[in-house]
Amino acid sequence: MSAAWEVEFRKGIWLPQVGWWLDAQARAERSFVTHAHSDHIARHKEIICTRATARFLGARLPGRRTLHEWQFGQTHPLEFGVRATLHPAGHILGSAQVLLESDRGSLLYTGDFKLRPSLAAEPCATPRADTLIMETTFALPRYAFPPQEEVIARIVEFCQRALADGATPALLCYSLGKSQEVLRAVASAGAPVMLERETLRLTQIYAQLGTSFPPFFEFDWRNVAGHIVICPPNARGLLSRIPAVRTAVITGWALDSGTIYRSRCDAAFPLSDHADFNDLLRFVELVQPKRVFTLHGYAREFAQTLRARGLDALALGHGNQLEFALPG
Repeated sequence: MSAAWEVEFRKGIWLPQVGWWLDAQARAERSFVTHAHSDHIARHKEIICTRATARFLGARLPGRRTLHEWQFGQTHPLEFGVRATLHPAGHILGSAQVLLESDRGSLLYTGDFKLRPSLAAEPCATPRADTLIMETTFALPRYAFPPQEEVIARIVEFCQRALADGATPALLCYSLGKSQEVLRAVASAGAPVMLERETLRLTQIYAQLGTSFPPFFEFDWRNVAGHIVICPPNARGLLSRIPAVRTAVITGWALDSGTIYRSRCDAAFPLSDHADFNDLLRFVELVQPKRVFTLHGYAREFAQTLRARGLDALALGHGNQLEFALPG
């Protein structure tokens, strides 16, 4: 009988031969949680994650659960002769990839990841694996991000110009991960920063976990003059009391020409915490898998790209169950 690893995809990845989920989106008995963004978490009974993810998870989904906080690079035994190791994903602080190894071979699940260096996450690892399950959010050739230093310089210039004109620059980005990266990025703008309340709370946890930041304060419209404001896009109402405000959305989707109009902003900057198309290809080259499964975003298109390059690749989410052989 050939060695096979059974994989079921249904709002998360279920590995019945291991007995664990990978980023289950609905409550499960037990799941690996790669990071604490809302589309990767639920009120699971038992969770394996990093220490940082455990802190963010507790802040976002309080409640009782069994938590196993693993350090990066340490291998732990699971049932059925499987060994599991967490590796940094470079997405947000504490974000992890899951490497599973057994006599069936090795399987790497990336979760969300960013190969380029981040100002708010550990450097992404690229462990070798026979089978790779990877996120593919920006998996079209048109999503090739400019150099990060160039994007940050443009964000800083936007803030400085607004302040020089007597306006308040407001940077719109989600509260966990992106806001902290942007906060560190605008340090050279020479102005203090005000944070929306939830962003402030999560930034304080970041600081407690050892990340340093330029001066920041809770948003107060009465004293906002001379400050840069960082808030999530869905919290724009708090900006309504500012007499003169200039808004910019910070997202990888800024490469799409209509982003400024859809976001109703004055500017859009493509600073992302996901890998772009070129880094997705580079990641596959570094991991050297024999088979690739793509997930999220342009999964079908990227699987086709990999097949055109001679790789065995298939998009997950287009069938309920897959069974694939791993070399023993």
